[in-house]
Amino acid sequence: MTTSSITDPRAIANRFGVSSNTPAFARTPILQPGTALPDGVTYLPSGRATSLWGRLPARDDAPVLTIEPGATVVVDTVSHEGLLPDQGQDPARFFGAHGVQADAVLLDAIEIARDSARDAAQDGPHVVTGPIEIEGALPGDLLRITVVKLEPRVPYGVVSNRHGKGALPGVLPRSGTTVSVFTPVEERDGTLVGTMPLTEGGERHVAFPLAPFLGTMGVAPAEGGRLHSVPPGPHGGNIDIKLLTEGSVLYLPVQVAGALAYVGDPHFAQGDGEVALTALEASLRATLTFDLVPAADAREAFGELTGPLVRTPDYLVPTGLDPDLNVAMRNCVRASLDLLHARWGMDEHLAYAYLSAAADFDISQVVDVVCGVHARIREADFADVQSGPSRQTGASA
Repeated sequence: MTTSSITDPRAIANRFGVSSNTPAFARTPILQPGTALPDGVTYLPSGRATSLWGRLPARDDAPVLTIEPGATVVVDTVSHEGLLPDQGQDPARFFGAHGVQADAVLLDAIEIARDSARDAAQDGPHVVTGPIEIEGALPGDLLRITVVKLEPRVPYGVVSNRHGKGALPGVLPRSGTTVSVFTPVEERDGTLVGTMPLTEGGERHVAFPLAPFLGTMGVAPAEGGRLHSVPPGPHGGNIDIKLLTEGSVLYLPVQVAGALAYVGDPHFAQGDGEVALTALEASLRATLTFDLVPAADAREAFGELTGPLVRTPDYLVPTGLDPDLNVAMRNCVRASLDLLHARWGMDEHLAYAYLSAAADFDISQVVDVVCGVHARIREADFADVQSGPSRQTGASA
């Protein structure tokens, strides 16, 4: 198996079915399964044997990989766009219709669309890779997933609005059918951008920056059975928090022995809210480090976490989830108050005032059945807080 590379502007234009005066597409390699990997890495491919399509791994599923805490894994993730029945369930044909040559279509996407079991009426759309067993993980611990690197596997993606879903169900899509916007990636001024025209078939004058992240990151839930891939929950899953870019960390409460972690739903870019239904969906190669925070250290650092917590270089990001967006907001405020008290000992009424004055509450998404809200709490605001026996900032966390 070889790694293809899109390098020649004229070939690029021909390949993607655009005019030859369109700026050159990003000179990124096509990261087919198992290609362009550093020596000695632990690698987990996506495919029929290592992924589920539309469901999340459950507590009784056998791990596809077992690692020690602290291990770093390179995971190939596959976007569901181009694989779904309303797109023909044939990635080669779907992307070929947009001018993508056969060697620029991912082989694992073709395999999953062809061979993986999925009930279109009952299952979600997402391709989820895992589960990964982390040795020694126990309920009460936190699984800490550090996003080390995210590499586009192809220089194109898709944004879809389908089935009367999205923020305006019953209004868009106006045709009542699936609208899938094929979105090539270009390199402009040294930066990768997604490109769109102002009108259908026009020149691609609209450009927006990429900020890749994994929409789905989770652990197996305590309850039995494989959950639908769309609604997020205390286990994580389809949380769609766009802050989970390179350098960020996700903490998840471990619910079953071994944690049984999984990832998927790769995005090149997303606006908060994800209003059309999908983000710019596109396959990524993710380098992730999996660590454990023991239960006692986790409580000291963050209190009793009942759902996902994100940490970026600047922010602590508690979350709130509920089918009702207003309730999700209240849940996020409550989680933020609890975090401020547990981590820094802040009185509740002062924490409430601080959040109102200094924290931002963002809508993660409103399209996944269960809505998500996340807060951004600047850790620098607490740089002068003295640490003590009851004010430890969780160095091990």
